[in-house]
Amino acid sequence: MEHDSPRESPSRGDSSLPGEWHSSDVGQAFSQILHRLTGQEFPRGKARNAALQDLSALIDATEGDKLFEGSGTSLRGMPEMLGQVAKAVEKYAAPPKEHEGRSDRHSAVAEKAAAVGVLFLKLLRKVEAAKNSLVYPAWKTGLRHLAGPIYIFAVTHSLEQPWTSPRSQTVAGEVLTLLLQVTECGSVAGFLHGENEDEKGKFTVIMGLLKPDLNKESWKNNPATKHVFSWTLQQVTRPWLNQHLERILPPSLLISDDYQTENKILGVDCLHHIVLNVPAADLLQYNRAEVLYHALFNHLYMPEHHLIQAVLLCLLDLFPILEKALHWKGDAARPTTHCDEVLQLILTHMEPEHRLLLRRTYARNLPAFVKRLGILTVRHMKRLERVILGYLEVYDGPEEEARLKILETLKLLMQYTWPRVSCRLVVLLKALLKLICDVARDPNLTPEPVKSALLEEATDCLILLDHCSQGQVKSLLAKILQSCEDSKVANCIRKVQQVSEGTPWHCRRHGWGSCRCRHTEEHTQICFYYTWILQFKATVRQAYYFSLSETRILNLISNISIRFQAWRRQCL
Repeated sequence: MEHDSPRESPSRGDSSLPGEWHSSDVGQAFSQILHRLTGQEFPRGKARNAALQDLSALIDATEGDKLFEGSGTSLRGMPEMLGQVAKAVEKYAAPPKEHEGRSDRHSAVAEKAAAVGVLFLKLLRKVEAAKNSLVYPAWKTGLRHLAGPIYIFAVTHSLEQPWTSPRSQTVAGEVLTLLLQVTECGSVAGFLHGENEDEKGKFTVIMGLLKPDLNKESWKNNPATKHVFSWTLQQVTRPWLNQHLERILPPSLLISDDYQTENKILGVDCLHHIVLNVPAADLLQYNRAEVLYHALFNHLYMPEHHLIQAVLLCLLDLFPILEKALHWKGDAARPTTHCDEVLQLILTHMEPEHRLLLRRTYARNLPAFVKRLGILTVRHMKRLERVILGYLEVYDGPEEEARLKILETLKLLMQYTWPRVSCRLVVLLKALLKLICDVARDPNLTPEPVKSALLEEATDCLILLDHCSQGQVKSLLAKILQSCEDSKVANCIRKVQQVSEGTPWHCRRHGWGSCRCRHTEEHTQICFYYTWILQFKATVRQAYYFSLSETRILNLISNISIRFQAWRRQCL
């Protein structure tokens, strides 16, 4: 057939030894093989397999210096020709489209990858040998064109995926190891961003090779592209990542906006890595942080616990960046933040949620939101109370993750918002005592270590509740202890009773204001009076300079008193 003619050896002139080929003959042979690998007129089956075999034989028969010499072969230099061939071979071993990905095709891809990996190993060994015999720029130029396609191949087939096999993974891992050795890099991160400040890494080159397959129309043609992009992105951290922000942010948003949950999670992980490793100033520029926030916020409506977990972790790291632009003026109420908006939506979803995996996911992240908002959690106090009471009543499986996290949330809530806790004393006390009784009487559903953790956390909540209510819990529990027959319940009550009334409870948030004690109230009163005196002095000074009337001065002092009384009531 006509398409088999390129398999014949190219013209060698008068020479018969492979080592004596001219660079033009080698270039012509590579050009023919490249045409057979990429040409549309050649079938994708046996003809391309034969072209790969011919390429392997050509690499074996060609000396290292001939692979990188010359600049006019087939109108392009040999290094560039090698790069084009490496790209074509990498595409040859690429997995099929997702909707075409049957198990038999995946096994065929793994076989192709093993063969291509062996070929790349031969080529890299030729480069390694050429380093000792060639002038520096020649092999360096060739390696610059080869490194990108070989790296993409190695990452595509070294990760555990449906299209890989143990054999192909092993060969791809060897290719990646040899590539790092040839490029004299100690790690993949060093290969991507450069081992030192003077050396330019290969991250830009690899992103350029991936770019045609990362647009809206083509990113699903090769299912490996998104994984190569994500894995490569995870290897580059501060301070190198911010200079590539324009290249990595659009693909990450594109992948996260897909309808498949797997792709959503992959894209959110990429966005999280960007948030962690790009300076806040770069994310705030051009309103990028707001774009990230809205893209992540929309995922919270999806009832997928893995996705919700990834999104909440990313949002918690994004909040400090978003709130850098917020400035609170002391004479006005604090503005609501993005954290308030997300917590409000989470609480809306938590109340009616009955699926255990989602309940655990929401409860797992709730303490972090209370810590983030601090005293401002009082804005969500009523809804938090309903959620806490509802979740404490429901058994959550042997590990009791949801109830443990809800107890942690309750402790933090009482520490940060202690002035609002005393009015909820009866409701919280009933819920905690009911939980202690249920856990203590549980015959065999919950393991003993989990029971002990639940009882300990509930006891800590009772102790903190007693401090917030100025000892009212002790007086209410005194009668219960006399008639309690369960030893575990009685032990918990005794722990609450044994806490000395004059001893401050060492809560997680150290410093004044963490729990209601005499020191806290004295400090609060001093702050109020000191601030009032400063305002009064400012008023007297104003009256002196502007010669205000006595009535005007009295009105100013009265307004100051009214303002500070309102502020004091709001804080307490």
